[in-house]
Amino acid sequence: MTRKAPLNPFAAYLWLAEAGFVFAMHSAQLCMQPGKAAGRLAALGAEKQQAFAQGAMQAGLAALRGAKPHAVANAAMAPAKRRVRANKARILKGKTLKAR
Repeated sequence: MTRKAPLNPFAAYLWLAEAGFVFAMHSAQLCMQPGKAAGRLAALGAEKQQAFAQGAMQAGLAALRGAKPHAVANAAMAPAKRRVRANKARILKGKTLKAR
């Protein structure tokens, strides 16, 4: 019988810190460029809706396959986590989300 790696109790806090950083940086960028704020906010909102829809679909599929509750929750959060990490990397490189 193989041992499973212990769960990291700080993983959720790390993700929340990353999400908070991304939110703060986007807010600062919006304050610095108020003329572009409407388009950027629409793009940010669309990004959140897309991540939510993908997470809902993945969670539903995981539940239909009979996955355990924590696996369903992880499937639901996976798209949002990927987008937060991608946004953080983009911000740290000095790039911003462009309005579509």
